[in-house]
Amino acid sequence: MKKILIIEDDALISNLLQFRLKKDGYAITSVEDGNAGIQEIEEGDYDLIITDVMIPFKSGLEIIHFAKKNKPDTPIMVLSSLGDEEKTVLEAFHLGVVDFISKPFNPNELAIRVKKALV
Repeated sequence: MKKILIIEDDALISNLLQFRLKKDGYAITSVEDGNAGIQEIEEGDYDLIITDVMIPFKSGLEIIHFAKKNKPDTPIMVLSSLGDEEKTVLEAFHLGVVDFISKPFNPNELAIRVKKALV
C-alpha cells in the first residue's frame, strides 16, 4: 500500500483529500503545519508528499526544500490558492515538485494526478 503525507492546515480540504485518497486505497498521514510536516518527513517513509504552500510555522516551499534535501526520491505535489501563483509555481517546480494543483480542485482530477505521480 502506497503511503501519502498530506500537509494542509485547512481541515475541510485535508478531510476531502484524506477521504478521496483512502477510497483509492492509499495509507494517509495528515498534519496541519510545517513543523509537523518536517517531523513526519524525517521519521516516516512516504511514497508521495502533498503540501499546501501557505501553512503555519514553515511554508510549503520550505517543506519542499527540506524534503528534496533529505528524501530526494519522494515525489511532491503542491496545492495552493495563492494569488501570486506564477512565481510560486515556478519556484516549486524549480525545487523539484512533480505537480501543482490550484485550489479549489476537482477531487477526481487530483486522484488521477496522484496516481500518475506514484507511477
